[in-house]
Amino acid sequence: MTPIFLAAALATAPLNASTPTAVIADPPADHTQPAAMEAFVLPSHGTGMNAVLYLASGARPHPTLLLLHGFPGNEQNLDLAQAARRAGWNVLTFHYRGSWGSGGDFSFLGAAEDTHAALASLEDPANDARYRIDPKRIAVAGHSMGGYMAADAAADDPRVVGLFLIDPWNIAADARTLGTPQGRKGWHDDAVGDLPPLSGTSEQKLADEMQANVDRFDLTKRTIGFGRRPVEIIGAQRGRGAAQTRLLNAVRAAGNTRATGAVWPTDHPFSDMRIALASELVRWLAQFE
Repeated sequence: MTPIFLAAALATAPLNASTPTAVIADPPADHTQPAAMEAFVLPSHGTGMNAVLYLASGARPHPTLLLLHGFPGNEQNLDLAQAARRAGWNVLTFHYRGSWGSGGDFSFLGAAEDTHAALASLEDPANDARYRIDPKRIAVAGHSMGGYMAADAAADDPRVVGLFLIDPWNIAADARTLGTPQGRKGWHDDAVGDLPPLSGTSEQKLADEMQANVDRFDLTKRTIGFGRRPVEIIGAQRGRGAAQTRLLNAVRAAGNTRATGAVWPTDHPFSDMRIALASELVRWLAQFE
């Protein structure tokens, strides 16, 4: 039987015709409605989040991607945002409350609320008119913890056309191990270096939150909850690759025949496969144009 997950063809291939032009070349300039960037504070539950909206060129309403970083967000994947914009997509990125200078305190439940708020902002008619957003073509992508947040928000919103997960973190899987010495040590080792950009939280607070919300943080359930809309899951062998194999198999078993994916020979931040990752995202987004 051919395995569902295969190493991507681009893993060892040189840049060639299979690499989308938007990944490696700028589009012609539109002098009437040029590409632009808007930085602003995005409201969420009584405070604000630092946000950036990359605006594609052209006067027509554009498909728009909500791009979510992980925990704490050292890799923001802004190269993916730029590639998607060159391909004609607006891209919204933001920092969750309590992270990287955004107001409030950080928590996983708060980050989920923030993601829902950001998605709702893209569907606000006033924002759609101001930023040339096509509300019928909104996709969500997320890396690591952002992958969970993407699946969580998209599952609750039938207007989202597609979901792109980059080595997503199943928070519930780690939460179930926290009662063991090995699991607690693993959480400590992972979290200790990630706390400095976060405010109002601690290793213990986050562990308690994870354990108290295991069902809520189940990535598999949330991705299955997205239904039969297009889902792409790209895992990393030196990251959470094995978990992504199980996730894709579960989503397909639940009836989503439009779920696709691969596990690539790279690390969790895709450090040596950034062109390949941008190429895959741009190709996947093209189905919604």
